[in-house]
Amino acid sequence: MMKRKSISASKASVVFFLCQMISALDVPLDSKLLEELSQPPTITQQSPKDYIVDPRENIVIQCEAKGKPPPSFSWTRNGTHFDIDKDAQVTMKPNSGTLVVNIMNGVKAEAYEGVYQCTARNERGAAISNNIVIRPSRSPLWTKEKLEPNHVREGDSLVLHCRPPVGLPPPIIFWMDNAFQRLPQSERVSQGLNGDLYFSNVQPEDTREDYICYARFNHTQTIQQKQPISVKVFSMDSLNDTIAANLSDTDIYGAKPVTERPPVLLTPTGSTSNKVELRGNVLLLECIAAGLPTPVIRWIKEGGELPANRTFFENFKKTLKIIDVSEADSGNYKCIARNILGSIHHVISVTVKAAPYWITAPRNLVLSPGEDGTLICRANGNPKPSISWLTNGVPIAIAPEDPSRKVDGDTIIFSAVQERSSAVYQCNASNEYGYLLANAFVNVLAEPPRILTPANKLYQVIADSPALIDCAYFGSPKPEIEWFKGVKGSILRGSEYVFHDNGTLEIPVAQKDSTGTYTCVARNKLGKTQNEVQLEVKDPTMIIKQPEYKVIQRSAQASFECVIKHDPTLIPTVRWLKDNDELPDDERFLVGKDNLTIMNVTDKDDGTYTCIVNTTLDSVSASAVLTVVARPNPPLDLELTGQLERSIELSWVPGEENNSPITNFVIEYEDGLHEPGVWHYQTEVPGSQTTVQLKLSPYVNYSFRVIAVNEIGRSQPSEPSEQYLTKSANPDENPSNVQGIGSEPDNLVITWESLKGFQSNGPGLQYKVSWRQKDVDDEWTSVVVANVSKYIVSGTPTFVPYEIKVQALNDLGYAPEPSEVIGHSGEDLPMVAPGNVQVHVINSTLAKVHWDPVPLKSVRGHLQGYKIYYWKIQSLSRRIKRHVEKKILTFRGNKTFGMLPGLEPYSSYKLNVRVVNGKGEGPASPDKVFKTPEGVPSSPSFLKITNPTLDSLTLEWGSPTHPNGVLTSYILKFQPINNTHELGPLVEIRIPANESSLILKNLNYSTRYKFYFNAQTSVGSGSQITEEAVTIMDEVQPLYPRIRNVTTAAAETYANISWEYEGPDHANFYVEYGVAGSKEDWKKEIVNGSRSFFVLKGLTPGTAYKVRVGAEGLSGFRSSEDLFETGPAMASRQVDIATQGWFIGLMCAVALLILILLIVCFIRRNKGGKYPVKEKEDAHADPEIQPMKEDDGTFGEYSDAEDHKPLKKGSRTPSDRTVKKEDSDDSLVDYGEGVNGQFNEDGSFIGQYSGKKEKEPAEGNESSEAPSPVNAMNSFV
Repeated sequence: MMKRKSISASKASVVFFLCQMISALDVPLDSKLLEELSQPPTITQQSPKDYIVDPRENIVIQCEAKGKPPPSFSWTRNGTHFDIDKDAQVTMKPNSGTLVVNIMNGVKAEAYEGVYQCTARNERGAAISNNIVIRPSRSPLWTKEKLEPNHVREGDSLVLHCRPPVGLPPPIIFWMDNAFQRLPQSERVSQGLNGDLYFSNVQPEDTREDYICYARFNHTQTIQQKQPISVKVFSMDSLNDTIAANLSDTDIYGAKPVTERPPVLLTPTGSTSNKVELRGNVLLLECIAAGLPTPVIRWIKEGGELPANRTFFENFKKTLKIIDVSEADSGNYKCIARNILGSIHHVISVTVKAAPYWITAPRNLVLSPGEDGTLICRANGNPKPSISWLTNGVPIAIAPEDPSRKVDGDTIIFSAVQERSSAVYQCNASNEYGYLLANAFVNVLAEPPRILTPANKLYQVIADSPALIDCAYFGSPKPEIEWFKGVKGSILRGSEYVFHDNGTLEIPVAQKDSTGTYTCVARNKLGKTQNEVQLEVKDPTMIIKQPEYKVIQRSAQASFECVIKHDPTLIPTVRWLKDNDELPDDERFLVGKDNLTIMNVTDKDDGTYTCIVNTTLDSVSASAVLTVVARPNPPLDLELTGQLERSIELSWVPGEENNSPITNFVIEYEDGLHEPGVWHYQTEVPGSQTTVQLKLSPYVNYSFRVIAVNEIGRSQPSEPSEQYLTKSANPDENPSNVQGIGSEPDNLVITWESLKGFQSNGPGLQYKVSWRQKDVDDEWTSVVVANVSKYIVSGTPTFVPYEIKVQALNDLGYAPEPSEVIGHSGEDLPMVAPGNVQVHVINSTLAKVHWDPVPLKSVRGHLQGYKIYYWKIQSLSRRIKRHVEKKILTFRGNKTFGMLPGLEPYSSYKLNVRVVNGKGEGPASPDKVFKTPEGVPSSPSFLKITNPTLDSLTLEWGSPTHPNGVLTSYILKFQPINNTHELGPLVEIRIPANESSLILKNLNYSTRYKFYFNAQTSVGSGSQITEEAVTIMDEVQPLYPRIRNVTTAAAETYANISWEYEGPDHANFYVEYGVAGSKEDWKKEIVNGSRSFFVLKGLTPGTAYKVRVGAEGLSGFRSSEDLFETGPAMASRQVDIATQGWFIGLMCAVALLILILLIVCFIRRNKGGKYPVKEKEDAHADPEIQPMKEDDGTFGEYSDAEDHKPLKKGSRTPSDRTVKKEDSDDSLVDYGEGVNGQFNEDGSFIGQYSGKKEKEPAEGNESSEAPSPVNAMNSFV
């Protein structure tokens, strides 16, 4: 079974039609079809039934109709034929039935009053219009009348009658004065529905002579004026004065005073009344009451409620208004007037009648010959209307008979109609309140099918949305519709399609495969026709990145994204809205392809921003809210209340929060008396609080201001409050931080922190300074000083305790008694040195020192601790004296021992101990000499492997820089390394200490060996040095290739790699690198030619890398690994000048010039006979007699670069060219802090050498230690 669905107007290209009955047709409003089909007349436009015309203008009576063939028109007037041709003042518009009556030639409009009816006729029938009653509007003048003045006693009621002339239509009434100003109305004075002016009670101010009633006639745009009415109100006081002046003292006189009166109804009169209103009209009920005080009106409906949403009160509740009344609104409505003296009511019985209204109006009927049909005319009203039928304007009872029709009350039944059955039928429904007239034609047609939808029409829809394919058709009898897909497709059936009665095919969910050609076939018994249309299904438009909610600070930039995806055949348009309206015309709003940017955001930019994307087929949108936040506005209206001597209440009004809630308020104050212009923090309160009780100090001229704080920041300060000066008082507090410290051995300096201005509590702030020696029966000595913060007492004993107090006072008196503090007079240097100094050597680098404490009286000050001065005299292994470099360790408190760390093994030291106070150090104890035992040596200074042969290698080495004792031997360990870098068996050899070279024999040829070398003393072995070497393959090739000294210089994204190569010429090198710590395979770069450098490019900034260099074809030989780290990413990249052509050329020119200068110098030097280096060697032949340098105690020396091998593996030179310290170096960093090293109470060390000097970073691959006498000796052994 086919489904029925409604079709939206936006989807239809023509107006489709629906069936009234199974056998009835409706003719589509297709212009081409209408031109070809015969159709009875239809009235399309006519004048209203009650037509009031302006007598000053031409009368136009409208009557328009359509039909095929076009209808002709005729008129009746007052029931008889109106012959237009015989009246020269009346014309009919061409192709229309509209009459125009020309009254400009002196003809009066009243001559054409009457009832008019229009008839439109063609060969298929006749349609008639309503009875149109023509009446000219009237605006008569007021009849002249003599109006007497109204004299009214104060408090009485009054009605001023308007009684306007009867006009057509009735006039609008209003009251004004001579100045054309509306008279004020109120509960006491108001205008009734009849136009009269009602006074519930008059007052003296109602006296005036220009109460004027105006009547406005809208049709003629005229206003008529009644004669002014005079009202004079007599008050009781003036009336009594008048009576007293005209009567004697003996007469009884006096008017009664104004008396209050209960309510009395002025309109309507009586207790009940009736009201009839028609359905659909506005019901107006009125009650106006007199009384003093003025009564109040209330309305109720007996037995029910006043209808909601349709009930209104007007004229100060004196008028009840119910709109769109229906029969349900009938009933009794009671108005109640009430004042303090009583009440009165009136009941209005309302009956709602109804003129006829349609239930089912007859509709046009299109039938084919032989079909059946019905015309239904149903109406309702109160009373029930009667139904009568006419055909072609003639009562059906006297119309020509038609065997195909049968009248059954409000229904006409047609059966087996023929073409002659075509006619126009009129249904008239009438009662005493009006009538309804409707035309409906019966048109009998025999027509083959026609498809009105254009051929090959293209329909485009979005995927997953409904597709509606039109097949607008007409035929009589009604054709059957079938749909096919494709040229030879089968008929469409199934639940995936919906077939509408108007021929439309609906695909509820169109997919991409729904695209194609669709054929609509229409057939009836008179023929068959078909039409093809095209359907294209497009991809939907989507917003793949929607705008997001933004919270932006004022003056910042806001940006909303709107990235879309759409069908490539559709052209989208993007439009931005703000709060569903166009964007402001402001250059700050920048609309890009995929975004909206708002520059310099202001508060006005707050709102919802919507991105709307439209194509010809669909529309999508997305919205986001922009909230503009800012610091709050400053608080307003600061007010001081509740002023007391020591407190006051401050209140304020918060400023705008600017979309960020206020979290707290900060209150600041200014002391205009002591610090004008300087604002101080007073307190702060939560953001919900707008008042605060503030504590005040005496003798301060306060002003306050408030600052609001939210998450964005602080507001500007509010305007200052009014000033408030507190009274003076004694100081509440005394100075703080009172101290007594002597600056000289014979004085006492008393200091304190002065009171701030507002702490003085009054004028004349001073301080009373008192002191006396502690534990001595002395009186207090006092002195009063001005507003200062220091006083010096002279002539005191050295380092004696004093009791001190400082009291504040001003012109009104003293502060409370101050508390006492203990101070001391000045210190002097200690007098006695520590005694019984003993040294206990714990190990080769650590010693413990003991001493006896000095008597406290001899300290003559605060005991701060003890200092140990110690220095190395000489090294016992070499018996060489060295420059004395004293070191100091400080031990806080009354210590009697301390630890000396970081000593050099096998050395002789001296030390002494001194006591320290605040003034300085006391005398030194006698020097104590002690010696440290032997320790393990440092690593040998170098290890060189030379003269490789088939089965031997020559090793040369240098003695340790720090032997730390008497060397007993050297230990050499070595093992072979195969091509897979696996280690072979380890061989160990002990070498006498006086040897400096060794030839290893019986080695395997063409084999790599790894060597481990270290020195020994009687204590043990020192740290080792490592090296690798390779025996040669044959005697012809004396040098086996070796790559060493791989160095890197890293930048942000590249690194310069350089190396040293020993071996045959024409080696092909490669560089391998990778991220340090990564398990990924090494990356390999081939080096062009035999260069010994390469630039790695494309590195990641701030990343650690590993690198090694190898040689192609040399048994997989490669260097050891090196590590480096690229620099961090920079904001902007500078051009690498080293890669610029002009720079390379300039450097080549400079190098050539330097080469020429070197050649010239070489030639001149040869003539002199000596090299500068030779001269230096001669000058330093014997290291034993070299003088010591005065600055660091080392020997000046010259050493060949070959004496210092580069560090390998674990002791590699860092990329910054500085050398790290050896592991065996003694350091005091682990023991203490600062120059003055310290020990804890348990004797552990917490200090460091005070005389230690920073070691200079070594250049290149030289040793990390600065030269020393020991180094100098070892370098020449």
